[in-house]
Amino acid sequence: MIQSGDGMDRLQEHEQDETRLWVWRGIRQIASAPALILVTAHLGFAGLARDAGLNWFEASFMVFSIWALPANLILLGSITAGLSLVATAFAVGLSSLRLMPMVMSLMPDLRAKRTRTSTLLVLSHFVAVTAWVVAMERLPDIPRRYRTAFFAGFGITLTVINTLIVAFAFNLMGQFPALVTGALAFLTPVYFLTSLYGSARDVTGRLALFLGMVAIVPANRLAPDFDILIAGIAAGLLSLVIGRLIASRSPE
Repeated sequence: MIQSGDGMDRLQEHEQDETRLWVWRGIRQIASAPALILVTAHLGFAGLARDAGLNWFEASFMVFSIWALPANLILLGSITAGLSLVATAFAVGLSSLRLMPMVMSLMPDLRAKRTRTSTLLVLSHFVAVTAWVVAMERLPDIPRRYRTAFFAGFGITLTVINTLIVAFAFNLMGQFPALVTGALAFLTPVYFLTSLYGSARDVTGRLALFLGMVAIVPANRLAPDFDILIAGIAAGLLSLVIGRLIASRSPE
């Protein structure tokens, strides 16, 4: 019994060491190109938030609590335009709905036999495009029982670093021209486009990106206030139909 107890203790210590190792490996992903581009984009956000009349605490709190740069940009635009609280909340919430499919696709890959639901609920807050892309690329090579440790190390660290970046860079952004801050913020959609293309697992996803870029021009002329929504739905449906046609004609 004593030897059995010692064996259990050694097994628990090994599990803890492995968990710490995968947390550290997740933290090290901060040095990857996607994470660094996102940090650069948040430097631009700090300047835009300063120009919108926010203080450093409000800007950094937005980053941590919403954790979606496009939604934060929509919130800044709503504040600048003087929209009501209800309209602003609706716009931000509608923008963040795009993250729901990412959460739904990622959580089953994170779940292991002993993973608590509360753990997944907490980690779901840190699911955004960058974290999702990195996780979908790395998780297949990580043992399932350590995937939550890896994602927690990466997702939480990425969020905290960008929050601190906005807090510290807020006053420095006043020394940059508006064109520079806008260019820094523009790196985000460029990265989103390239990363989503690279993470697409079949031709349907890649085709949807190209069709969406083509459809945005007529959609803007048709309904400027809903151009992105219209282009996204049209491109998604058309790419789905084309993808199924290609799949049906390919030899088994």
